[in-house]
Amino acid sequence: MPPFPDFSSQPPDPKGALIQAENQCRQRGSRLTELRRRVLEIIWNSPTPLGAYAILDVLRADGRPGAPPTVYRALDFLLGEGLIHRLASLNVFTGCRQPGHEHGGQFLICRDCGQVDELGNQVVDDLLRAEAETRNFEMLAQMVEILGRCPDCRRGALPHVG
Repeated sequence: MPPFPDFSSQPPDPKGALIQAENQCRQRGSRLTELRRRVLEIIWNSPTPLGAYAILDVLRADGRPGAPPTVYRALDFLLGEGLIHRLASLNVFTGCRQPGHEHGGQFLICRDCGQVDELGNQVVDDLLRAEAETRNFEMLAQMVEILGRCPDCRRGALPHVG
């Protein structure tokens, strides 16, 4: 069984993620509008996942007029394209490390600093799918959110947020 990635591993470069998103949308015939691109950029540039209202605050600070429905439409588009994930337990959004690849989502969420690491472990996907099948359960999607403490917070290196 392959090891899980190191929680402290660096996320993909935000500029690279945006270029990949633009290419993916172009290939699929969808449109990454200026607003959608900016919302994705805000998510990728944040050190922790963001809620819709935090994204709206950044857009307003940019001088853009906006309302919550505008942000939610952009988030729905980005979710539909597989460019971001919604962490239901926190009602926040984070960039997808494997856009364009169908996969389940497994996330390590640090309770103290709010950092999130996407695992994307195929072995875990397969185990969950097999368990669902043994129960004759049709799995439509899977999202596993694991709350804990990252190595930095366990060492006391980072201050508690919230």
